[in-house]
Amino acid sequence: MTLRQLALLAAAALLPAAALGAQARPLVITNALVYDGSGGPAVRGGVRVVAGRITAVGAVVPARGDSVVDAQGLALAPGFIDAHSHHDGDLDRLPDALGAVSQGITTIIVGQDGGSNYPLAGWFRQLEQAPAAINVASYVGHGTVRDLVLRGDFRRHATAEEVGRMKVLVRQEMAAGALGLSSGLEYDPGIFSDRTEVLALAQAAADQGGRYISHIRSEDRFFWDAIDEIVAIGRVTRMPVQISHVKLAMRPLWGRADSLLALLNAARAQGVNVTADIYPYPYWHSTLTVLFPARDYTDRREAELAVTEISTPAGIRLGKYLPNPEFAGKTLAEIAPMLGMDSVSALIELIRRAEQLKAEGYDDVESVIATSMMEPDIEKLIAWPYTAFCTDGALDGAHPRGFGSYPRFLGRYVRERHVLSLAEAVRRASALAADNAGITGRGRLAAGQAGDLVLFDPATILDNATPAEPHATSTGIRAVWVNGALVYDGVKPTGARPGQVIRRGVP
Repeated sequence: MTLRQLALLAAAALLPAAALGAQARPLVITNALVYDGSGGPAVRGGVRVVAGRITAVGAVVPARGDSVVDAQGLALAPGFIDAHSHHDGDLDRLPDALGAVSQGITTIIVGQDGGSNYPLAGWFRQLEQAPAAINVASYVGHGTVRDLVLRGDFRRHATAEEVGRMKVLVRQEMAAGALGLSSGLEYDPGIFSDRTEVLALAQAAADQGGRYISHIRSEDRFFWDAIDEIVAIGRVTRMPVQISHVKLAMRPLWGRADSLLALLNAARAQGVNVTADIYPYPYWHSTLTVLFPARDYTDRREAELAVTEISTPAGIRLGKYLPNPEFAGKTLAEIAPMLGMDSVSALIELIRRAEQLKAEGYDDVESVIATSMMEPDIEKLIAWPYTAFCTDGALDGAHPRGFGSYPRFLGRYVRERHVLSLAEAVRRASALAADNAGITGRGRLAAGQAGDLVLFDPATILDNATPAEPHATSTGIRAVWVNGALVYDGVKPTGARPGQVIRRGVP
């Protein structure tokens, strides 16, 4: 079966069993350049998948009744695993997960930045009753359990008794299958925690075989202290620790990637299993409030630092802004004259208006995309052998990373800039991401592994999403299978929803 016939087959809805999440017939892909996820060179061959699991890799021979796909010499790799994802936010509304599958992602790891669905046991049941196109694994969020215990009174350190109650919740979520503990220490409510609290909860996860992943306490002003904190957690608990979307997001930090990597390599040499994930863009997506770590939104000194050292007026672009929807998509440099203010005053005014709406009960009031990183640092952080790939993206987000990250890695950082070999990039997108999260049974093309596969053209793969068009799908992804079922035919989702819940320790 050619790729064109494959697409027509899906479009004609001739895969009824796959649409129900089951593989109708054994799947055999032939004539591919097989990248198995190990980082080794590609070999010519194929893959056979039966009942959602790979049974053979290499010189596969189709049998009567098999569904055969001729890969026509294209690259076949393990389905990509998004090491830090927010694609679950709209998964109930968008179960075909176009933003993920169109870039080759078959598994998302969520519960990030300290926020997770609660309780996980109930959410996992919902996903199993109404599966999505992709597999889902989750951490338990520090911020989530902190909210449950401290409620609205979170702008302070927790007491020992409150930390004890949080530990109970962490253990509960770990028992439900959480991979470990995540934190978002630059966000409310995690920013108000102290090191003792975070360490105690990380230890509770470690005691049950979990891991720790963190949007560290600062990605700019207090960066080195934040790195020291996550390394210390790894050292004390002896659990693997991962730096979320690692970056040097402040001008005084630019050019210091070598210093960071030397520090992390020294920690690893001392027995700390510290890793990282990264997305391939020089701009981040968050809220305006993170620009004020002390949460004093009237502080002109902090506002000046935000527009001179964290970013620039032209580099701060609103993604969403409910107080003045017409500001969405505009930069601070464009908005300031509209307000009749300088950039510093305009930033303070934007937050004042947003906080007023929040006080009135509105949620999700504003978001910002800000350019704070430089490409040479990004390239060095990508090249570190322990950095897995991620999107930090969403199915309906304003940042193009939600649709473009993996083709951007493979097109711009592999084919164009030669930061990594293609084989090594596939490893970062699959096996390394699985290993860093403690996920077994996925991330490699080998007998016994799940039938999560992506077929792509290394010569043409490229991201098309931009801040102006963040939902533009990429070029070069030809087909994506999840648990043996075709979920993306190179043009659109097929409607198949074979995604599974991935629990800690369960292949």
